[in-house]
Amino acid sequence: MLLPYNRFVPRFQIINFGCRANQADGAALEQQLAVSGFQPADRHSTADVVVLNSCTVTASADYGVRQVARQIRRANPAARIVVTGCYAQRDPEELAALPGVEYVVGNSHKTEIANLLSTCSPENNDGTFVPLASLTPSSGALRTTTAKILLGDIFAHQELLAAPVLGAAARDRTRPNLKVQDGCNNRCSFCVIPYVRGRSRSLPIERVIDQIRALSESGYQEVVLSGINLGRYGRDLSGGGKRLRLADLIRTILDETMIARLRLSSVEPMDFSNDLLDLMAASPRLAKHVHAPLQSGSDRILRLMHRKYRSHHYRQRIEAAFARMPNAAYGADVMVGFPGETDADFEETRRLIASLPFTYLHVFPFSRRSGTPADKMSEQVNGAVVRERGRILRELAAEKNLRFREQQVGRNLEVVTLDGHSNNGQRGTAAISDNFLDVFIPGERLDGNRMLPVMITGTNESGLTARVADALECSYALESPSRITCASAYSGV
Repeated sequence: MLLPYNRFVPRFQIINFGCRANQADGAALEQQLAVSGFQPADRHSTADVVVLNSCTVTASADYGVRQVARQIRRANPAARIVVTGCYAQRDPEELAALPGVEYVVGNSHKTEIANLLSTCSPENNDGTFVPLASLTPSSGALRTTTAKILLGDIFAHQELLAAPVLGAAARDRTRPNLKVQDGCNNRCSFCVIPYVRGRSRSLPIERVIDQIRALSESGYQEVVLSGINLGRYGRDLSGGGKRLRLADLIRTILDETMIARLRLSSVEPMDFSNDLLDLMAASPRLAKHVHAPLQSGSDRILRLMHRKYRSHHYRQRIEAAFARMPNAAYGADVMVGFPGETDADFEETRRLIASLPFTYLHVFPFSRRSGTPADKMSEQVNGAVVRERGRILRELAAEKNLRFREQQVGRNLEVVTLDGHSNNGQRGTAAISDNFLDVFIPGERLDGNRMLPVMITGTNESGLTARVADALECSYALESPSRITCASAYSGV
């Protein structure tokens, strides 16, 4: 709950764009600003400071950041706008030119934002600075000068902005993201992220355990482990004379904390080792959820993308996971319209997706990013063709998702409750299942952060409906579903 407004305490809002790792960065910034004496605002129109934590993975992501900055400027011209994140690291001058932007802070200096805002403020007429805490919304002068840019060499940057556990970031939130890895050593030909996030680096196990313990003790039931390249966790660390792996981190978390459920965000397909899959299948505290970026099902396109696997490698990893966890969620990122992608290449992608047990897809068009090899490739694909290919895959994904949801009717699933809300006017509680499905429980609103066994009673427009399981059903809530094969369950889609 927000504290009563105090005109002598600056109020802030953070708006996050992009991936879970960026959301975790935003939560950490919330914590740092709260500790520095700032008070969270519920909307940007009442904030003294608005921090845009940007994404730059596509041109549309850049556009979204610029649009929000302009909207804030119109709605609250006295607000101090700070842009940070990946877009700020990639093209700070473009952001600095936006009206109302006072600071552009790259990922290299993201950890310094709270200190920067605590010690600096808009200039007085004499050119001096006054403490921000002494300003009120009415006294903040409008910025008309060029924004200040704070930027450094991201490849020399080693510090991780660790996710918070308490304070402002814990406010009205379930399923917090804990970023345990940052950066990427891969060089996919289309991707700008390694150039704005730096080298792969990991949060030491001891700090991860401290964070998870505190989250668990604060009442959270589920924590999502995130990273820019999560599967590479620990490769830069060592323990007992050997290099650590993601599975080592997970075992330690399970052994040394009481967190009820741990969920992995995106992991590169070849990092889903048999060891990791066995661990996921065996532990009821690990969400049955596999998200492995595919990008393309064409080996020719995968080579041009500089991806480190081929379609048969990808198939083998997903089928290995499905053999262990037939009722799990399976998701993938898929790019359409990579330079030179022919109808035949796209058909290979469509057939591969159709043959595998995906329950959802993130489909997105290729976006040219300056400085990447793909930006200079010839044979850019026509936009209308790209849109049509995206439509085909999204329809395929929707069909697969509906089929998966229909298979859940009559099953018992474990869910974590989110903030209660109505569903088309129906009172009830939103929740998310172990296998990553949206679940709505009609009736009295339940508190968030509760783990409950539910009986799935039907499907709705985008998820499932359920009721809380009774005592007899609860005794069977964790039973293993009958094993079925990829071919029998998903062929012909």
